Amino acid sequence: MKARWLVMAVLMMLAAPLRAACTWPAWEQFKTDYVSEDGRVIDPADARQITTSEGQSYALFFALVANDRAAFDKLLGWTQDNLAQGSLNEHLPAWLWGRKDENSWAVLDTNSASDGDLWIAYSLLEAGRLWKHQDYTTLGSALLARIAREEVVKVPGLGLMLLPGKVGFADKTDWRFNPSYLPPQLAMYFTRFGLPWTTLRETNLRLLRETAPKGFSPDWVSWKKDKGWQLKTDKPLISSYDAIRVYMWVGMMHDKDPQKARLLARLKGMASRTQQHGLPPEKVNVVSGAVQGDGPVGFSAAMLPFLQDRDAQAQQRLRVVDNFPAKDAYYNYVLALFGQGWDQYRYRFTARGELQPQWGQQCASSH
Repeated sequence: MKARWLVMAVLMMLAAPLRAACTWPAWEQFKTDYVSEDGRVIDPADARQITTSEGQSYALFFALVANDRAAFDKLLGWTQDNLAQGSLNEHLPAWLWGRKDENSWAVLDTNSASDGDLWIAYSLLEAGRLWKHQDYTTLGSALLARIAREEVVKVPGLGLMLLPGKVGFADKTDWRFNPSYLPPQLAMYFTRFGLPWTTLRETNLRLLRETAPKGFSPDWVSWKKDKGWQLKTDKPLISSYDAIRVYMWVGMMHDKDPQKARLLARLKGMASRTQQHGLPPEKVNVVSGAVQGDGPVGFSAAMLPFLQDRDAQAQQRLRVVDNFPAKDAYYNYVLALFGQGWDQYRYRFTARGELQPQWGQQCASSH
């Protein structure tokens, strides 16, 4: 019993507010392991040494949370110059960049990825507010307006929806969506810009609530004209490496957001399975609830904001501490920065979706 209390005390210390901390060791290590000198986030697991707009967008957010303006500006500069043809005012960023052949590096796919686009816009807008820098605000507003023009469509029977990318996800009778692409707190934040964002918040909530019949959100799901959500398909819908972010985003919602309790209840299947088994599942059949395998350590990090049972949360916290992602595990590391960073009170989201970084007095005056 004494040993258990000692472990619990250590875990509580690890999760204690870090209001006076100016440095974020996990972020500093991420920069060392994954970010080039000129601001490119590299996924070393791919032989092409790829960079994605998602990776750049997440790193921009982490740099803002860490009050690391030097890194933020490098990341932003590289993103504009290499993914957005020099201007996020004029172009959505290409989603994939990397080694094209033995002697050249370039954009490998010009299509956009709306999740990365939204996180870049959000981070710019909040950087403008928190660092009191109008240029960030102007650029974020222009990018958000471009997203609305190029990645939002009207779906018969559903309404305005965010497509996963500019091309390839819609035709006249069939539309494909990724529930993890628009976090509810970002959807709430963007409503201050009016249409289409006020409508998108509502249709995005429908996407989250109506596609998880057993309490597990799908990685991808389709809507067919006159037929609605396509949950029973030839290839079963799976909740896995994309959907793990849905649970994390929902857990990070402010408690005063009235949708949080509804979404937690709707996604209870994931919480119950993790609590009962001790580890989050790697893959789940969305319709049957059948589970396959245990998720990696990044999944446990994603569970930290989501789990409402303190013992279950402590179990995942200990796993993250003991098995923090290795140097070659980019996606697990990103999930760890999001989940553990939130768990350590390095940031919160307000009920209106604003970022609340815990810079502390010393840090707040350092920029």
